[in-house]
Amino acid sequence: MSIAQNLAHIRQRIADACDLAGRPRDSVHLVAVSKTHPADSVVEALAAGQTLFGENRVQEAAQKFPTLRAGHPAMRLHIIGGLQTNKARDAVRLADVIESLDRPKLAEAIAAAMEKEGRRPDLLIQVNTGAEPQKNGVGREDADDFIRHCREGLGLPVIGLMCIPPAGEEPRPHFAWLAECAARHGLGTVSMGMSGDFEAAIREGATHVRVGTAIFGHRDYPV
Repeated sequence: MSIAQNLAHIRQRIADACDLAGRPRDSVHLVAVSKTHPADSVVEALAAGQTLFGENRVQEAAQKFPTLRAGHPAMRLHIIGGLQTNKARDAVRLADVIESLDRPKLAEAIAAAMEKEGRRPDLLIQVNTGAEPQKNGVGREDADDFIRHCREGLGLPVIGLMCIPPAGEEPRPHFAWLAECAARHGLGTVSMGMSGDFEAAIREGATHVRVGTAIFGHRDYPV
């Protein structure tokens, strides 16, 4: 199917999941993850009414989005992949939301970048809910202190939390934990759920779901 048809299908599934959860359909936002896909694919999605996109790598986002944004002022870009401290300034310059704040050094780098750029994109703190050593994210046991440090100590515009549950595990307990943690801190944004599990995430309170392959197709990663 075309990107437009895929988007329509995903939007209907989101609406159905909201209905089942007894939630308003407009309470969940679709982040179309366009990583590794060309700018032409983003243009197709824009033509189908999609304005919210996610990219993993700052370098790739910098190649695609500034030109597209000039013609589509409603477009919003989320950086959703692991972020190196030396890319913090580029991310602050490009993104509307950075979803992968996960450690004190990165928090300090983002704070400094915001000061230099005069720009304050919203931030989500990524929590490694499964304590997986290969994944980014602050641990559950450190999440409360880190949230407070970012908001109160550094004055960062943290608006919510993000997680990626372990593959092969039932995701709903991870989603439920993240939603409860966000609520405990009065954070209104919960980014969780991807192509394979976003309906479960919606049942547990997701406000943003990140869907890539179900919209743009399989990715060809560089060797």
